[in-house]
Amino acid sequence: MCWYCGSPVTEAEPLGRTVLCGDCGRDLRVCMHCRFYLPGSRGDCCEPGAEPPSEKERANFCDWFSLDQKFRKATPGRGKDRGKAEAAKSAFDELFN
Repeated sequence: MCWYCGSPVTEAEPLGRTVLCGDCGRDLRVCMHCRFYLPGSRGDCCEPGAEPPSEKERANFCDWFSLDQKFRKATPGRGKDRGKAEAAKSAFDELFN
């Protein structure tokens, strides 16, 4: 599933850097989809040899990337949570306009 919208990832591995989710258009080769992604660890990555990119939600060139198989199944995703965060940011920005 796409970490953002919850659609199952059906593309064959290895995922190319330019592969996008067919439903929401987000990058699929991102830290959020990697089996080594572990929030709270050094750089949010549990692979000791990796140099994790700072943008976890954008496509990257990490040589250690390997799709976590849990993303092959559909889930609700995080779109609802992201919508709340974007609404809060928008409300904050309105304070200064």
